[in-house]
Amino acid sequence: MYTIQIMKLDPDALLPSKAHPTDAGYDLFAAEAVTVQPGESALVGTGIAMALPAATEAQVRPRSGIALKHQVTVLNAPGTIDADYRGEVKVILINHGRSPFQIEKGMKIAQMVIAPVLPTSLAEVPELNETVRGEGGFGSSGM
Repeated sequence: MYTIQIMKLDPDALLPSKAHPTDAGYDLFAAEAVTVQPGESALVGTGIAMALPAATEAQVRPRSGIALKHQVTVLNAPGTIDADYRGEVKVILINHGRSPFQIEKGMKIAQMVIAPVLPTSLAEVPELNETVRGEGGFGSSGM
């Protein structure tokens, strides 16, 4: 098991938490009140910073309830927080709905999933091995 070190930057900030022990993601909470107008985005602070273990990342993902009911989602989903980042965790939310969306301090705004990152390197080659799929891209596997 990995341990994630969390530091409150705002004494009133809520620490990420899971609603159920088997949840994949930790809920992230707004540390400020923000109104996101229709068609606009906002950067919302969580009031926390963290230290992730090496070879991990935190993926910031939308909350399904806010997306379904209000058409508000994480703009760069999933957003990546790298293991060496020590600044405030912030969430970019976009309002695809028709009404302003009010974010209150303490509101659940996103979820964060901790994921492994494979150690890799890139090697330039003159050609790639053949596969059945080949260069078939978008829609190539049918409907």
